Amino acid sequence: MILATVMCFTNSVHATELVNDITQLNPITVNNVITPTTLDEISQQVSSHNGPISIGGGRYSQGGQTATDHSLFIDMRHFNRILRLDKKNKLITIEPGITWRKIQEAIDPEGLSIKVMQSYSNFTVGGSLSVNVHGRYIGQGSIIRTVRSIKLVMADGSIKNASRTENPDLFYAAIGGYGGIGIIVEATIELTDNATIERSFKKMPVSEYKDFFFKHIRNSETAVFHNADLYPPYYSHVNAVTWYLTDKDVTIKDKLAPQKTLSAFDQSLLKWVSNGASGKTFREYIVDPYRFSEHSVVWRNYEASYDVMGLEPLSRKKSTYVLQEYFIPIEHFDSFVPKLSKILQDYKVNALNVSIRHALPDKESILSWSPTEVFSFVIYYEQGTQDEDKATVKVWTDELINAALSEGGTYYLPYQIIATKDQFLKAYPQAPKYFEIKQKVDPTYKFRNKLWDRYYSK
Repeated sequence: MILATVMCFTNSVHATELVNDITQLNPITVNNVITPTTLDEISQQVSSHNGPISIGGGRYSQGGQTATDHSLFIDMRHFNRILRLDKKNKLITIEPGITWRKIQEAIDPEGLSIKVMQSYSNFTVGGSLSVNVHGRYIGQGSIIRTVRSIKLVMADGSIKNASRTENPDLFYAAIGGYGGIGIIVEATIELTDNATIERSFKKMPVSEYKDFFFKHIRNSETAVFHNADLYPPYYSHVNAVTWYLTDKDVTIKDKLAPQKTLSAFDQSLLKWVSNGASGKTFREYIVDPYRFSEHSVVWRNYEASYDVMGLEPLSRKKSTYVLQEYFIPIEHFDSFVPKLSKILQDYKVNALNVSIRHALPDKESILSWSPTEVFSFVIYYEQGTQDEDKATVKVWTDELINAALSEGGTYYLPYQIIATKDQFLKAYPQAPKYFEIKQKVDPTYKFRNKLWDRYYSK
């Protein structure tokens, strides 16, 4: 998911602003933008506002999931304090506007680390909970596994606690609920120990990957991070990268990764490697073997603290970089890969990378994307910004969604909103239960965004 911007944050309230994510594909005009700093301010604004309300954190979603037309837009990024750090029990309570990076800066000196988050640290906690994120963590899955409790501002302005034992229906609906149930204003999440980790990698035909993963990675007691890069444009080989616990000395002394953007040279190199078969072949056979040949031992927090701006291209005017993700039951891995490969090749999709991850079942979140154990396929691709480019993306995305559904899988909701309502309901069969809860707690449809404008029927 890629960073979004809201312009003109010079005052606490702004009139008629344009909200757009960094892909520049989804401009939305909102009536007002507010930047609250206290819980009372959020509660009062919600209770006194009769029209639509949208909620934004880091806004890395790419299809309007944080806004709708002519809404009151609540930018949560200034509501960003650490409220409690319980080092003994490895728990932290935070406000949702805080980024994972700021949490890492606070807990790293205490020898602690985040249990589950995305691959990049720029995201806000509230946004991560709202989409029920996952990462590259072995023996984990979606973030709901690590959440002890949350606090919500409801549509009437009231404040409710939610956990597995207190208002569980709100807990299971709000995490992964895309801002439709209430505003997450506090969360208590589990931490774990920081540790040194060593990188290992192995390139192999994709046909060998599933057996390799189950034999060497899935039940490993020392594997911490793992993903496999499926190489475009032929999608026949993967580079499986695993970080294992180690007692070896670190090769990088920094405890956290530097925050930086790509240099102009690196951006140009990324552009060349990303375009055409020659550039992708150069990456597979020259760049990656050189990059991974270096022995690497780092801190867990270092590997979890990368800056997403390191992926930023030179320009997004004529083309832009976008994400999609599909979740496939583990037993269907080998039958899904050929379908994925064929669609991407048939439509000449300029995929920069397809990252394969693994997640354990999530049977808690109502809108769970992994009701069973799954492999995920994260597609990072380039597309043009013209209407004809968008139309083409809709065609092949529709085919990918159907391919995932045919294998008993799902697709991820934070990206471009292309699926039909039938596809959405097939991928998320508990959506009617979610809608029942939403109707109960938000009867006037106050909390809305483009996602719920598309699929929610009052």
